[in-house]
Amino acid sequence: MNKSERFWDKTASKYDQLEMKDEQTYINIINRTKTHLKISDIVLDYGCGTGWISNDIAEFVKGIHAIDISSNMIGIAEKKAKERNIANINYAHSTIFDERYKECSFDVILVFHVLHLLEDEHIVLQRMNELLKPGGLLISATPCVGEKIFLRNLFFFAGRVGLVPRIRAFKIRNLVDTIEEGNFSIVETDCLKKCSQEYFIVARKI
Repeated sequence: MNKSERFWDKTASKYDQLEMKDEQTYINIINRTKTHLKISDIVLDYGCGTGWISNDIAEFVKGIHAIDISSNMIGIAEKKAKERNIANINYAHSTIFDERYKECSFDVILVFHVLHLLEDEHIVLQRMNELLKPGGLLISATPCVGEKIFLRNLFFFAGRVGLVPRIRAFKIRNLVDTIEEGNFSIVETDCLKKCSQEYFIVARKI
């Protein structure tokens, strides 16, 4: 188990309570995402956490494969899906490089609050591009703390002392360029929350 996995396993039990403080942003993400989904879609939710978003969009798609590096997060997500009698989500303690996931398998890949945590976002974006069907969508939400000097310095310090995982201080232009370099074309970009410079981006596989 690596350092990041240990952090998220430790955080899992209080994750929903922490995220509920920003419930409106999650509601916005879910509502915006739904407008891009079709009932025939097969979706990959990469970094699904406790299943908050997957469970809420499940009825609007054919099926969801939801993965996270934290087994504790997955356990909570599965329990919530069972309580709601949701049967079309396959939760798995896994990574995006799992060989069970084949090229051109997914219509949509969701990546919420993950891109800024990756050690090599370019390799991961390449993998997501491979997994998407031609014309498939990548839907993301990412805080661009590089736009705010105070936030950038705060997260840098917190990461150095081990309070949070390493965080990439994206600026929005950097983030857009990074996604486009992964062979995607931008469909939609919008700032969800100005105080954290969180951006909702939809991109299409070229």
